[in-house]
Amino acid sequence: MDLTRFLEGLTSRARIAYYRSSGMHIHGHVSLRAIEVRQRPQCITLEDGAALDRGVVLLATSDRARIVIGPRTYINRHTMIDADELIEIGESTMIGPFCYITDHDHTVSAWAAPADGPLVTAPTRLGARCWIGAHVTILKGVSIGEGTVVGAGSVVTKSLPAGVIAVGNPAKVLREIAP
Repeated sequence: MDLTRFLEGLTSRARIAYYRSSGMHIHGHVSLRAIEVRQRPQCITLEDGAALDRGVVLLATSDRARIVIGPRTYINRHTMIDADELIEIGESTMIGPFCYITDHDHTVSAWAAPADGPLVTAPTRLGARCWIGAHVTILKGVSIGEGTVVGAGSVVTKSLPAGVIAVGNPAKVLREIAP
């Protein structure tokens, strides 16, 4: 084993110990490589085998927020998960680099600044065994069905059924995945 890999393993274990002591719910063995938890670690659950790469940001913006990352799920570099209510990611899902997943947005009014309006929230859920390409944005209230693939650069504004390939802005079903 080379020294770099050994040291990365030690720092991952130190991060896990720190986040557990901060109240994060970590089950089994997980891998954390230089992630950022900006606030409320007690609102985050990582299941056994979850792996979060460098630059992943987990942001729980309220005390009611919940982020649940399923077992054997991999989240690639510089992805942000931004929850005010609930974001659930199913088991064995892969999320590419530079993605943004949220469960909220602001109201829009011609008479007020967006930041002055209340947040509008709806749970966002990704099913088991999904594959989310690089630079994908997933907006509030979306459910992505089990085994669905979302192509790179897509913006998911509406729910997608299980077992399909979806691409585009807004994301649309391209075809079903053969069993």
